[in-house]
This record gives sequence, C-alpha cells and structure tokens, in this order.
Amino acid sequence: MMETKEIVSYVAATLTTVSFLPQAILTIKTKDTDGLSLGMYSLFALGVLFWLIYGIQILDEAIIVANAITLLLAIIILSYKIYNSFFKK
Repeated sequence: MMETKEIVSYVAATLTTVSFLPQAILTIKTKDTDGLSLGMYSLFALGVLFWLIYGIQILDEAIIVANAITLLLAIIILSYKIYNSFFKK
C-alpha cells in the first residue's frame, strides 16, 4: 500500500501537469504565441528541467514523470514562441 506522502506526490504531480495541458493544447492547435512571454517560458522550462534532474537524482517517480511530460509540452510551446518571435514576421 502507498504511503500518504506518495499519494500526495502523485496527486500534486498529476494536478500540476494536467493544469498545463489547456495552454499547451491551445498553443499547439492555434500556433498563436503572441500573449506568451518568451522570458517566462524560458525560465519555466529551465525550472522544470531542474525539477526533472532532481527527481532523477532522488529516484522519485512522480517528480520524474510529471516533469518529463511538462518539459516536453513546455519545449513545444517555447519552440513555437521562438519561431513566431524570430522567424515568422
């Protein structure tokens, strides 16, 4: 049986990852990034990367899975933002 702290970690990981999905889906669908901050998404992606590294270091599955998924989505959105900001004019 799972300990309470494990349940809490999985609930937290699920909620934070799922909360990011609407923005990711909207951005992927519309490719519109005008309202998104390049600085914010850059720092966000970097922060998620470090959470992923931390999760790997402590072998915490909830942290690893949640941050791997969130990092993938953040990189997709960041890629659209960079493309729209610098290459699409």
